[in-house]
Amino acid sequence: MKLSTLRLPFAWTTVAATMFAPTIVPGAMNPLVALLLFCWLLGIIFWSAFGVVHEAEELAEALGEPLGTLVLTLSIVIIEVALISAVMLSAKNVPTLGRDTMFAVLMIVLNGVVGLGLLIGGIRHHQQSYNLQGASAYLAVTIPLSVIALVLPNFTTTTSPGTLSTVQSGLFSVLTILLYGLFLWLQTGRYRGFFRPVSGDVDTPGGTPMPHVATPGLSTGKHVLLLLANILPIVILAKSLAKLLDAGIAALGAPTALGGIVIAMIVFTPEGISALRAISANQLTRAINLCLGAAASTLGLTVPAVLLIGLLTDQPVVLGLSAANMVLLAVTLVLNTLTFSGGRTTMLEGAVHISLFAVFLVLVFSP
Repeated sequence: MKLSTLRLPFAWTTVAATMFAPTIVPGAMNPLVALLLFCWLLGIIFWSAFGVVHEAEELAEALGEPLGTLVLTLSIVIIEVALISAVMLSAKNVPTLGRDTMFAVLMIVLNGVVGLGLLIGGIRHHQQSYNLQGASAYLAVTIPLSVIALVLPNFTTTTSPGTLSTVQSGLFSVLTILLYGLFLWLQTGRYRGFFRPVSGDVDTPGGTPMPHVATPGLSTGKHVLLLLANILPIVILAKSLAKLLDAGIAALGAPTALGGIVIAMIVFTPEGISALRAISANQLTRAINLCLGAAASTLGLTVPAVLLIGLLTDQPVVLGLSAANMVLLAVTLVLNTLTFSGGRTTMLEGAVHISLFAVFLVLVFSP
């Protein structure tokens, strides 16, 4: 019996146990029991996340690019929003969680995964080509969304630094949704070819997009149902995990930003592994769709969700980054623009991205 066949039974058994068991109160639990329970829930959520990636990859084979990676990216971001919402609704004292998670996602994806991927790709393939138009489109959306969400709140004067007023929150949320919605519409319609692998001469960046050939024998409906069956346990278990995570960070005296990093790692580790596999197989366009698409989707969907929860629950939401992190974000955006501007990538860009990711980790524990 394959281990993957046990994934759903274990996940849904855990869901049933948490729903009918007594309410989890970390402060009243034995520390060892709380740690074991946290590890179990974390393991189940990780396992289910890999199930989401597997089913989304099966759908990618049936639907082709960019719909395949779009399904995966949106599924992962839904999980991210669910985890952030669970923490905000349970702890009610985490004004920077949304900011920390979004910034961690950007650093993990745009520096960590991209850097490691370009290093692997450079070692295996020396240089790799990709669809330049698609990468440019992702960055054209990611740059303004990240600045509006994570930098601009530091310079508004209506409310305290790092926050937005009710009017600003509403208008910026609508603007973010409209911009990201327009991007999705164009990505899946008129400019669909921008996000497909290119064929022909590898020395010609942005060549002719390869047509998608449907894979026979795949049941799309079956994979959609299995995708939902893997996502739902994560969403349901998120609240219990959030309580234990918040209590653990407080007990250890760890940096508050660590909560956002843990959530980002839970959500994007499976997708990151999928992107690295694609780069290793010389499918750089698919990896770019996963990495840059994750960054754009995180900003396009998480910002409105976090601001809405803040308004509905009357919680303060701090979005503005610290001065050091604003510098790191600016350098990251400029570096990605340079990396994905020539149609080819090398190990050098990968090493620079990894260096920036190391700086990010240092600043978490030594601000």
